[in-house]
Amino acid sequence: QVQLVESGGGLVQAGGSLRLSCAASGSTSSINDIGWYRQAPGKQRELVAGISSGGNTNYADSVKGRFTISRDNAKNTVYLQMNSLKPEDTAVYYCKRILYGSTITIGPWGQGTQVTVSS
Repeated sequence: QVQLVESGGGLVQAGGSLRLSCAASGSTSSINDIGWYRQAPGKQRELVAGISSGGNTNYADSVKGRFTISRDNAKNTVYLQMNSLKPEDTAVYYCKRILYGSTITIGPWGQGTQVTVSS
């Protein structure tokens, strides 16, 4: 079973940057389609960005041009580079196996990593 662990969150001022990491381990040496999600207090969890095993990417409109999802297959890690952060980006961020291009997710949710953007 693949396990995903998120890291890299923290407190940053508006306009700053953070890079989140999603490290995979477990019974498979490769990671497939991965999505980054976030959940802010009182709001539903939403898909922020997704990347396919072949490197195709998609983004929520709210983060296009500011966030970049990428992968390093040698390290079994997917990254989310977040630039020009806004207070409304404050949320717990999760990575999850997905079926790219669909709303299907695979496996349990992890602990996530907290991102807090101060104004």
